[in-house]
Amino acid sequence: MRAAAVLLVLAVLSLTLSAQTPDPAGLERIKQLAAEERWPEIVRAAEADPSPSADLNYYHGLALARLERWDDAEKAFERGRAQAPRDKRFPIELAGINFKQKRYGAAAKNLHRALRLDPDDEYAVDFLGSVYFLQGNIDAALKYWNRVSRPRVEQVLQEPPLEVDQVLLDRAFRFAPASVLKLSEMKTTEARVDGLGIFPDRRFDLEARPDGSFDVVFRARERNGWGANKWQGLINVFRGLPFQTIHPEYYNIGGRGINAVALLRWDSEKRRIRANLSGPFSGDPKRRYHLDLDLRDENWDIRDFSDETKRRSDLKLRKQAFSAGVTSFESGRWSWSTEVELSHRKFLDVSPDSPLTPELLSGGFQLKHSAGADYILFRIPERRLTIRTAVFAQLGRTWSEPSNTFAKIQGSIETHWFPQARGDDYEMRSRIRVGRTLGEVPFDELFILGVERDNDLWLRAHAGTRDGRKGNAPMGRNYVLSNWEIDKNVYSNSLITLKLGPFLDIGRISGTSGRIGSDGWLWDLGMQAKVKALGQRVVFSYGRDLRSGGDVFFVTFR
Repeated sequence: MRAAAVLLVLAVLSLTLSAQTPDPAGLERIKQLAAEERWPEIVRAAEADPSPSADLNYYHGLALARLERWDDAEKAFERGRAQAPRDKRFPIELAGINFKQKRYGAAAKNLHRALRLDPDDEYAVDFLGSVYFLQGNIDAALKYWNRVSRPRVEQVLQEPPLEVDQVLLDRAFRFAPASVLKLSEMKTTEARVDGLGIFPDRRFDLEARPDGSFDVVFRARERNGWGANKWQGLINVFRGLPFQTIHPEYYNIGGRGINAVALLRWDSEKRRIRANLSGPFSGDPKRRYHLDLDLRDENWDIRDFSDETKRRSDLKLRKQAFSAGVTSFESGRWSWSTEVELSHRKFLDVSPDSPLTPELLSGGFQLKHSAGADYILFRIPERRLTIRTAVFAQLGRTWSEPSNTFAKIQGSIETHWFPQARGDDYEMRSRIRVGRTLGEVPFDELFILGVERDNDLWLRAHAGTRDGRKGNAPMGRNYVLSNWEIDKNVYSNSLITLKLGPFLDIGRISGTSGRIGSDGWLWDLGMQAKVKALGQRVVFSYGRDLRSGGDVFFVTFR
């Protein structure tokens, strides 16, 4: 009885295996029909087979696709892929169907499956580059096209014509006509073009030619002189009037990428004059020099965070500084900078019960050297994700009584991501920064966490000023700060763009007397609106301090 059962099982297995084994003669006939493009006959033959093999499902899907029966073809290829998951033909053909239906996201997904099976398949690599090109993701298209020595560029065009010196612009462009455009060259070009500081809006487009090559078209809005017209010039200069500030700016002097930018603020509590002159070093956009003059006359009202009932402490800061430096855009992946600054500071009218130590209020001359580097850790064009890091260090000496030497070190890691395959409907940014000081730093070299026009370490629910005076935000020698935000494009036309989104800021600062620093972590949650109109970018933010319940509304131009 047991022997009979075993024989029965073996017989069933034998019949099943024989049914799943492809018929060589039948498959050869199917291949011949495919060579002759007799697609309806292939469909009839495949549909008559009760248990088609993976190969038969392949030709069945091929025939259905040629007959433009897309849904049926997709089902046939999916059946074949389930039978032969290691066969790259199925995801490639599925990508072809997705492509015909303009489902580019699904096409890219299937092509990535194929390349995981065979990374060297040139057809799949080329196809994937074309899919990303049609999605408008030029970086991802170049990444894959470069693997098959594409795309070939015939011409480099400009729309509209630009006033900048063409020799200077040609030096910024790291690619040339009649050559293969490489992603690394494109990113280096973008870094050096942005470094000129005269293109607030720019993009590089690829336009296909009938012969399969491409033209690169550089489309940009160029800053020249005071502005494109008198109205834009007036807006540029007087945009800071609500904050008792004007911004005289003159760009692209003589078409050489030299910019003169100034700030004049007559606010009685924080007067400031700043002037900056920058340009390409020796006419080479790879390196850019800058000269800065910064004069400040500020009244500070320093908050005592240990006891809200205590009187606030006053002081006056007068500072004059001159600096000179160079920034080098080595490639699209990294850059470095160096700077030397000579300054003089004086602290006046200091309250007798000030929480600041005498070492913090030591005035006199100071010589400081700064150096920094910025590096792209990861760039994933398919995901439209970039992660970069930066390190910045300063070493200074203050000649006071007694003289002091100090150092400041800061580091950051920043993530920039567009979640969707194309466009900027959603945009996410996050940045984590840390800073530390060594030695006796003067008061004006302390870190500050809060929103204030002269500060870039923002906690957006902590105002840096009160009644117009600085000193309202936490200060210290060491800090940790995280900023996260996501923007949604809610309205856009040719004149105005509006983006809305939430933000979350988390920070802590310490290293001085707890009376002016934070005694724990600070959490700020809020919303912001970004408006772009008439060549200006304005950011409105509302933040709420989750610890104290306080809130801050802030407006800034960027």
